[in-house]
Amino acid sequence: MTIKVVRGNPTPEELAAALAVVRARAAAASAVPSGAPAPRDSWSDPSRISGRRVPQAGPTSWARTYWPS
Repeated sequence: MTIKVVRGNPTPEELAAALAVVRARAAAASAVPSGAPAPRDSWSDPSRISGRRVPQAGPTSWARTYWPS
């Protein structure tokens, strides 16, 4: 892996901090099994955008063919 500074003049401490972050992220990414599904982000949760609860199926749910308003 090669890291190149494109702009600026970082101090050795700044380079060490940036390299530590990159190494930690790489170690965390390699620790997750490749076959495991990624954890769901709360932004992708459909219930987040729902303003009300979704009606649950009940004894008369066959007759309910619309969303109540």
